[in-house]
Amino acid sequence: MATDQEKLSTTSARAQTRNNTNNRLQSAMIAPIAAALAVGFLGWAYLALKPPPPKICGSPNGPPITSPRVKLSDGRHLAYREVGVPKEEAKYKIIVIHGYASSKDLLNLPAPKELVDELGIYFLHYDRAGYGDSDPYPSRSVKSEAFDIQELADKLQIGPKFYVIGISMGGYPAWSCLKYIPNRLSGIALVVPFVHYWWPSIPANLSRECFAKLPSSFQWTFRVAHYTPWLFYWWMTQKYFPTLSGTEEVYSDKDLEILKRLLTKASSVDQEKMTQQGVYESLHRDILAGYAKWDFDPVHITNPFPNNEGSVHIWQGFQDGIIPFELNRYISEKQPWIHYHEVSDGGHMFIWDESSCEAVLKEILLG
Repeated sequence: MATDQEKLSTTSARAQTRNNTNNRLQSAMIAPIAAALAVGFLGWAYLALKPPPPKICGSPNGPPITSPRVKLSDGRHLAYREVGVPKEEAKYKIIVIHGYASSKDLLNLPAPKELVDELGIYFLHYDRAGYGDSDPYPSRSVKSEAFDIQELADKLQIGPKFYVIGISMGGYPAWSCLKYIPNRLSGIALVVPFVHYWWPSIPANLSRECFAKLPSSFQWTFRVAHYTPWLFYWWMTQKYFPTLSGTEEVYSDKDLEILKRLLTKASSVDQEKMTQQGVYESLHRDILAGYAKWDFDPVHITNPFPNNEGSVHIWQGFQDGIIPFELNRYISEKQPWIHYHEVSDGGHMFIWDESSCEAVLKEILLG
């Protein structure tokens, strides 16, 4: 007969065998579960990071084409709108570059009709890549903006030289024109123009001070665009942290009055049309292009008018809460050939006041 000790050893051995079997079963179950979770996470990450495909104007599933367009050499189309006197009769031809979350149709420069007729001004408004009826451009960059403008001007035969007005986010295409197509310019006005907080020539302490004035949601959005652009779509669509929120605090009282007036005039159709091909293709790519690393620095641009045959102007609102006046003031101090105008009671929207718009036009056209 087996002793108690032998029985205990046999029982322990059986228990150990069962434990080993259970452990193997658990290990065998954990591996596929972990693999499934990993695959699921990667799938979620892929979907979260990957923007949806654009809805191209004129395509079977896209919105209709409702604007005149030109076809560029790379096959893309740019939509445009002509305002003012006919270009054949115009003395001054101005290409207007719209800002962020805008379009050629959404806002009209409040230029007095009497001034337009008297001076003979032709305005060419266009939708930048991905906005409105203009085709998206995945390779969109600061540099590509200037050559889009040049080709648009050539396709419409407005002449070898023209004026440019770049407003807000439209400031970086204006800087691009100064860098890449200065020979095509008769004059240029940068109105509350875009600033890059990582331009190498701007003193780091000045950039930090100005950056710190922005709402925290603006700061994080611009950081993500600059440092981790591959995360940008997720950042702009996630619900955990605010993105570009707190916009009212960056506008002055005058700005809010102007915005209220403009929004009452803007049709809901034009507002929806602005991003009809996709928010990523219009708004998101705009920020990504602006805050990418530039091939040049505004402080190092050469004067395009060494013989005073034209002029470059920066117009900046002192009360602008979106574009810190200190940065554009610094650039103008380093580039004495830039005519710097600081509007003491102006905010980000001052160009949409008729008298201010008239002042900008007279300075660039008449000096």
